[in-house]
Amino acid sequence: MLPARPFAVRAAILTLALPLGAPLLPAQPTPTPPRPSVQVQVTLPTGKATAPLDGRLLLLISTDSTREPRFQISDGAESQLVFGTDVERWQPGSARMVTERADAYPLASLRDLPRGRYWVQALLNRYETFTLSTGHTVKLPPDKGEGQQWSRKPGNLYSTPRWVTLDARQRMLPTVVLDQEIPAIAPPQDTKWIKHVTIRSERLSKFWGRDMYIGANVLLPAGFDEHAAARYPLVVYHGHFPATFEGFRETPPDPNLKPDFSARFNLAGYNRIQQELNHQFYKDWTGPNFPRVLLMEVRHPTPYYDDSYAVNSASQGPWGDAIMYELIPEVEKRFRGLGQGWARITYGGSTGGWEAMAVQMFYPDEFNGAYIACPDPIDFRANTVFNLYEETNAFFLDSQWKRTPRPAHRNDLGQVQTTMEEANRREAALGSKGRSGDQWDIWQATYSPMGADGYPKPIWDKKTGVIDKEVAAYWREHFDLSYILRRDWATLGPKVHDKLNIYVGDMDNYYLNNAVYLVEDFLKGTSTPKWSGEITYGDRAEHCWNGDATRSNAYSRLRYHQMYIPRILDRMRARAPRGADTLSWRY
Repeated sequence: MLPARPFAVRAAILTLALPLGAPLLPAQPTPTPPRPSVQVQVTLPTGKATAPLDGRLLLLISTDSTREPRFQISDGAESQLVFGTDVERWQPGSARMVTERADAYPLASLRDLPRGRYWVQALLNRYETFTLSTGHTVKLPPDKGEGQQWSRKPGNLYSTPRWVTLDARQRMLPTVVLDQEIPAIAPPQDTKWIKHVTIRSERLSKFWGRDMYIGANVLLPAGFDEHAAARYPLVVYHGHFPATFEGFRETPPDPNLKPDFSARFNLAGYNRIQQELNHQFYKDWTGPNFPRVLLMEVRHPTPYYDDSYAVNSASQGPWGDAIMYELIPEVEKRFRGLGQGWARITYGGSTGGWEAMAVQMFYPDEFNGAYIACPDPIDFRANTVFNLYEETNAFFLDSQWKRTPRPAHRNDLGQVQTTMEEANRREAALGSKGRSGDQWDIWQATYSPMGADGYPKPIWDKKTGVIDKEVAAYWREHFDLSYILRRDWATLGPKVHDKLNIYVGDMDNYYLNNAVYLVEDFLKGTSTPKWSGEITYGDRAEHCWNGDATRSNAYSRLRYHQMYIPRILDRMRARAPRGADTLSWRY
């Protein structure tokens, strides 16, 4: 091995090694002629609309004809192709083109589509115009009872899938016709146990410039009709959009149900397992020893997502106040709720976990405790896998020379299945201006200030991943739950120090455990007052582990109510104010 030489000497040796007169520039590759662009013409028939339409036109291309292409777009490896472009004032009887300029996923461009035979479909996610109280006009897809799912939204137009062939000579695919319309969804019907409440929200209607409605699915306790004098505590279960109360099955499992396979849990017949546990909940709920409470799920889809995140925000309006001061009082009035903060508890998982923690903090006197499972990032210093404030790019590791992708999803072995760039490119294809109706866009719609155009100000560039630090600072001040706890502990701590309980798996698929570690560090160090809740981690547990160490995640996720409600009863009895009604509902 030669002894090390100073850098200047080594540089001179390298220079002398070049042939005399050799150029210092790298050799230029022979340019490849650009591939001809692919174009697809999509026709809007005259019979499918009576006025010009706005929306997001999606071209969906697949190699798998077992399902319609509109049901085959995902973050996973099995995803097929989507190409999206905005359309405005699309006249019935005319056509629009989808070209290589369309936002694309997983390919970079429609130009990159190779020769082959494809299962093709188009869909128009229709937008409506909202004139906000801020003076802005925005175009968004209102929920139509489906929970903000573009592939199933009533009124959306789509084409009958067809096979087409793309060869080297013909780069124009055959014309696609939007000949189908997704039908309306019948509203769920009340039963003896499940009641559906829908009210017009004065606060939201004022913000959105049109009538806006908010709802709840309420599960009544056994003996509700027989004990007319009883008044009940309220349990608010937060989660994604529920058309009706989920997980409650009065009839035994269907013996003829064909078993399916859950790839997530590697379980055959998971649909049967779900029916069994849902029926078990019915038997527990109506049994002699289960606590008698009102159990409520919130229905609050917005034009941006399947739920509002249950807080007030600049671009979505006062959903938190609408739930707290309009919907909850109406539910308690209709179903004889006690109507006091000591008699309300909240819990949920994932989105619902974040919401449970947020409403306990933002309305600290209105709830008597929060059970928070696998919450969305509760500390933006660990916004999944990166520090939103210190790092510069959401898609790639900060580095001068490397371009290391940041992961967005892993399995229980830590194997990365989706990157941040891929997840955001899919959303960009589904909708511009944060209108994809998906996860990163709803965080942006909830946490960001409103931009000059009336849409949420982007937290990062969807193409490059570069983070906007001014927007990040706004996120911190308004919605970083960990930061708010640290900032306001002197006044907030006395109200929540014994109310926050957090559960998460240490192999959460979305890396949500990273933020919980930071929150735990702060809470365990508090002293005035000292935090006295519970934080528990599930060993090798995925999303969405909820604190049950006796069962696998596949089973425990179906038992939220049996886990938390008995704990809630004990807490309410121990913390009820003098003279409170703790007896009428305990029969």
